[in-house]
Amino acid sequence: MIRVKRIYEPPSSDDGVRILVDRLWPRGISKDEAKVDLWLRDVAPSDELRRWFSHDPAKWEEFKSRYFNELRNNPKVKVIIEILREGKTITLLYSSKSPYNNAVALREYLELLLS
Repeated sequence: MIRVKRIYEPPSSDDGVRILVDRLWPRGISKDEAKVDLWLRDVAPSDELRRWFSHDPAKWEEFKSRYFNELRNNPKVKVIIEILREGKTITLLYSSKSPYNNAVALREYLELLLS
């Protein structure tokens, strides 16, 4: 199972493996508070893509297409796939206030890979 959650929400026992998928550490939360099991900053979108997208809902579909392209060549995706193949639940953590974010897109990408 793949969950998605803002890092500012309290950790819960059903989160499973908590994976931060942002390139930068989120502001205002300590590493102890965050309870992150794994920080895969290299699975985040490139700076160029992130700046272009800027959480604009009108660009969402094009963002996902470009991001999925980046993910196809990203070896860090295999790390997540291995955890999922072990039957573990994962929670992809992000800091954005927008529901249009890379964690949501990454979950969709992973679900496509596993289907």
